[in-house]
Amino acid sequence: MTTVAVKPATMAQALTRAMRDAMAADPSVHVMGEDVGTLGGVFRITDGLAEEFGADRCTDTPLAEAGILGTAVGMAMYGLRPVVEMQFDAFAYPAFEQLVSHVAKMRNRTRGKLPLPLTIRIPYGGGIGGVEHHSDASEAYYMATPGLHVVTPATVADAYGLLRAAIASDDPVVLLEPKRLYWSKDSWNPEEPSAVEPIGRAVVRRSGRSATLITYGPSLPVCMEAAEAARAEGWDLEVVDLRSLVPFDDETVSASVRRTGRAVVVHESGGFGGPGGEIAARVTERCFHHLEAPVLRVAGFDLPYPPPMLERHHLPGVDRILDAVGRLQWEAES
Repeated sequence: MTTVAVKPATMAQALTRAMRDAMAADPSVHVMGEDVGTLGGVFRITDGLAEEFGADRCTDTPLAEAGILGTAVGMAMYGLRPVVEMQFDAFAYPAFEQLVSHVAKMRNRTRGKLPLPLTIRIPYGGGIGGVEHHSDASEAYYMATPGLHVVTPATVADAYGLLRAAIASDDPVVLLEPKRLYWSKDSWNPEEPSAVEPIGRAVVRRSGRSATLITYGPSLPVCMEAAEAARAEGWDLEVVDLRSLVPFDDETVSASVRRTGRAVVVHESGGFGGPGGEIAARVTERCFHHLEAPVLRVAGFDLPYPPPMLERHHLPGVDRILDAVGRLQWEAES
């Protein structure tokens, strides 16, 4: 039996490996997008794929997001498995009509006869000193579109596993990749069977008893830091990483909140109309008799993404999370 050495890897490397492995295993997998070929993508996530598999399977496209996604729809209808990269989160908006009108509806429109095995990779979120159109947290738009799966990794292993699962899915999947975590590192062995995680399952990253922090993607490291800082206040926080926004894992989330009796939802997207409202409603419906305080949200402010010098104030941080936890304790005692 051969033992595979486990080495530190970045999330970017895991995503590249996921596409390389999928392309090697299945000739119907094609990667396409702006600068994904010769350049290897703005963040170099597709680096080396064109050289290894050729320009026909890792293809540079014009700067036309609606055209890119429309082309991918046709490819998927004819039996291919396109993997589309939208260069930045807000760059995907011109393709939104294709996404809503065709990508999300095709299987239902054909009564299940025509699946659409299409993966849409979208680098998203802030924390890199970017400006508007380069730092949006746009997950609420995709979550509100029936017919899509929506996933977002927060660890190196999940980046590989969720992308492989997305490419293998016969339903369209929006994979939201946290830009600020591209260079995060962890020990990871892609040869382990557990490296491919099923879509639709959350995971408890840290056990606790005082309250549950429900989060995903770029906000997971912040919540883990907040949970450590909370020990000084005598609070023992549990942290749930959703991983999959659609389908949503009510079972894991509800079990956690029933144990702790309190919950805070943390995400970069704006609070009004954001994912936290839906998550809080689901938690309240399923855990009402276990809650000792209202479900609270810590989110980005309800404004367009600010200039780089102000983003640290805009994004949820440890202090804002701990303030919300403190309010939970006050609500329970009052």
